[in-house]
Amino acid sequence: MTGTAFLASFITTGRLHGIGIGSTLAEVDRALPHRRVDVVGEGGASLRRDYGFVELYFNPGDEWVVSGGSLELHRLANAPEQAARWAAGTGVAFARYTAWADVRAALSRIPPAPALTPTDQGGFREYRAEASGVSVLVVDDAEEERGCHAGHGDVWSVSLWRPRP
Repeated sequence: MTGTAFLASFITTGRLHGIGIGSTLAEVDRALPHRRVDVVGEGGASLRRDYGFVELYFNPGDEWVVSGGSLELHRLANAPEQAARWAAGTGVAFARYTAWADVRAALSRIPPAPALTPTDQGGFREYRAEASGVSVLVVDDAEEERGCHAGHGDVWSVSLWRPRP
C-alpha cells in the first residue's frame, strides 16, 4: 500500500494498523512489532513510544492505553531509511515527501470522505477531521522548497488527538 492511501485511511478512520486512542500496549505490540524507543515520563505518568517517524503516546491506568500519536512525515525528507524499515514491517511505503494534493485525491476516493476544517498555523495549514479525531499539518509557506525538509504543499505531520465520538 502507498503511504498516501494509508494516510487517507488513517484520516478517515483514526486507526493506525488497527489501533487508535484507547488501544492497550499489548494491542500496539501485536500491531507494530517494530524497533522502538520507549520514553517514560517523570514519575511514570506517561509513556512515549518512538518508532522513528511514528510516535504513540500512552496514559497509565490499569494498563497503558494510547492517548494520541503522530506521523512525523517531515523526518522522512532527511532520513528515508526510516520509511524503508516501516515498509518492510508493515507493507506501507512512504515517499520522501508526501504532497497534500495527493492525499486529498486519495481521500476523495474513500466514501464518505471526511469533512476537513482548515485553520492557519503560522507557516502551516492545519486540516482537522473532527469525525476521526485526526489533524494534518501542511507546509503553507510558498518560500519553503523541498530539500532536507518538506516543502510548500507537503504534509508535515498527521496527528491523532482524540477518539472517534
